[in-house]
Amino acid sequence: MENRDWLILQVLHKEKNITKTSEIVYMSQPALTKRLQQIEKEFGVAIVHRGKRGVHFTPQGEYLAKCADKILIMYREINDNLANIGDSIQGTLRVGASYFMTRNKLPVILTLFKKKYPKVEFKVTTGWSGDIFNLVYNQDVQVAFIRGDYNWQDEKYLLLEETVCIVSANKVNLKDLPKLQRIDYQMDSKLKELISNWWWENYSEPPLVCMEVDKSDTCREMVMRGFGYAIIPSLVLNQTEDIFRLDIISKDGTPIKRSTWMFYHKEFLELKLVKTFVDFVEKLNFDETI
Repeated sequence: MENRDWLILQVLHKEKNITKTSEIVYMSQPALTKRLQQIEKEFGVAIVHRGKRGVHFTPQGEYLAKCADKILIMYREINDNLANIGDSIQGTLRVGASYFMTRNKLPVILTLFKKKYPKVEFKVTTGWSGDIFNLVYNQDVQVAFIRGDYNWQDEKYLLLEETVCIVSANKVNLKDLPKLQRIDYQMDSKLKELISNWWWENYSEPPLVCMEVDKSDTCREMVMRGFGYAIIPSLVLNQTEDIFRLDIISKDGTPIKRSTWMFYHKEFLELKLVKTFVDFVEKLNFDETI
C-alpha cells in the first residue's frame, strides 16, 4: 500500500463517487479503478461495490477507510515532526483561508514569509469561513484565516476589523431601503446572519432583491453601474471612489463591525514552522503592509 492508496480510500469513502474521487486525487477513472482492484487483491477482500447510486463500501472496506484516516494523520504527523528536527525553518504549512482572505490578503502574507523562509512550502485550502472553521477545528489545517465571530476556544489573534456598509451609486435614505432594489451575493452564514439581524431590527418588510450574484467583487461592480444598492463589508470596496457609502449601526448607535481572525491550536506551536508563522503574522501591519 502506498500513501496515495490510503488517500484514495479516504476520499472515495467521503464522496461515494468514482468520478469525483478521480478528480480530487488527480487520477483518471480507469487508473483509479485499477488501483482499487490492486488494493483488493493485496488484502484479498472486496472493498467496494458500484451501484446506480454510487459506490457502497463493504464491511471490510469500511474498516480500511477508518484505517486510512488514522494512517494519513500519522503520516502527516511524521512529516511535521521530521521537519521540526534541526535549526532551520522548513516543511509544509497547512493553511485554511476564507475566499476574501485568499483573494486579497493571503498571497502577500505567504510571499513575505516565503521570502524570509525559502525552504517552507504551503498547502492552502480555501472556502467559506464556516468550512475553514471546521478544518481548523478538526486539525486538518494548522492555521486558519476566518472572517466572522465563531465560538473558538483555543488560540486566536484578531487581524483586523471592518465596518459593514450600505453602498450605492447614488445617495440613498435609510427609510427608503425596503422600496429600493437590492443586490445580494453569496456570502458565509455569519455575515448573512449579521445583515439579516440588522435588517429586521429596522424594517418590518423584506428587502427588494433584484439580483443575486456569486461574489462580493461582482456585487460591487453591479452597484457601481447603478443596478441597485448592496450591504457589504467595507474591505470589499477596496478604496473604491465615487460611490455612496453608509456604515450600518446597531440600536445603541455603535457601528456594526466584522472581525477577521487567525485561529490555531496551541499544541501546534510546538512545531517551529507553525510558531514562526504565527509570530510572523502577528507582527504584520494589516492596515499598511497587507
